[in-house]
This record gives sequence, C-alpha cells and structure tokens, in this order.
Amino acid sequence: MTDVHTRAIRSKNMSAIRCKNTRPEMLVRSLLHTLGFRFRLYNKNLPGKPDITLAKYKAVIFVNGCFWHGHQINNANCHFFTLPKTRAEFWLNKIKGNVKRDKLACAALMANGWKVLYIWECALKGKYKLDEGRLVDTIEEWLLAHDASAEIDSKGIKKL
Repeated sequence: MTDVHTRAIRSKNMSAIRCKNTRPEMLVRSLLHTLGFRFRLYNKNLPGKPDITLAKYKAVIFVNGCFWHGHQINNANCHFFTLPKTRAEFWLNKIKGNVKRDKLACAALMANGWKVLYIWECALKGKYKLDEGRLVDTIEEWLLAHDASAEIDSKGIKKL
C-alpha cells in the first residue's frame, strides 16, 4: 500500500511532531507543580535525558507516547498504538530500537540508584485515561515511597 502523502508532505508532517513540551508532559508537570514538587526538565547528564528529574527524591519520570515508545509491544491492550500499514517493517524496527534504547537508559539509571517512572500517553488522554485525582495520588505515592521503578498506564501503576 502506498502512502497517501508525497515524501515531502510526509517529511513535513513528521518533523512537526514534538519531542519536548508535549501536552501529556505539560499535564504531568502541572500536576507535580500543584502538589508542590520541584523538578528539572530534560537533564542531559542522566541516561535517556529524562523528561522530569526530581533530584530530592532521586527519581526521574518519562512521559512516553504509546506509539513512539512501543507500548503495544509489551501491552496488547493499548488503544493508542497502531502499526502503520505502509512501511510496517521500517516502523516496527524504529519502534523496537526506541524500546531497546529506553530499556538501556532505565537500567543505567537504576544501576545508579535512581527510581524510574514511565507514564504512558494512554493514562493521560483518551477514553480510558485515568481520573486526574487518581493519577495525582498515584504519582505522589510513588514519589514518596521507597518502591522500585514503575509504569502508569490506563489500568494504573505496576512495578517494572
């Protein structure tokens, strides 16, 4: 199946997709700020350049898009992930590469004593998103607990 856009238009569309200051990230940052947590953004000195770093708690948060970070690969029920029909092999390889890079960054962070939290896009938007109150409570409990790394998706929190 061929793409409905020309290469130039597809390139323009893809270049418009942001990797920083996305709406899901802004929502999480707003919730953290409301709770009184102070944080640093995009710490280049840490593996994976986490979206949010809370040094006081030795914790980092990644707000991951379900498509770009392959949520469907590990979770068969994520409604935000659909592999494109065009160039499916290219996209699958790209997404698997992102997943591998994410796992390496997480392992390096944990080896250095950091707690890691992944918040998936499906927890923040769409018909199955978590209630904002539940999300706030879950993030705060995770930050204040001495638990291991975890992820939050539309079903709630689970340890990695």
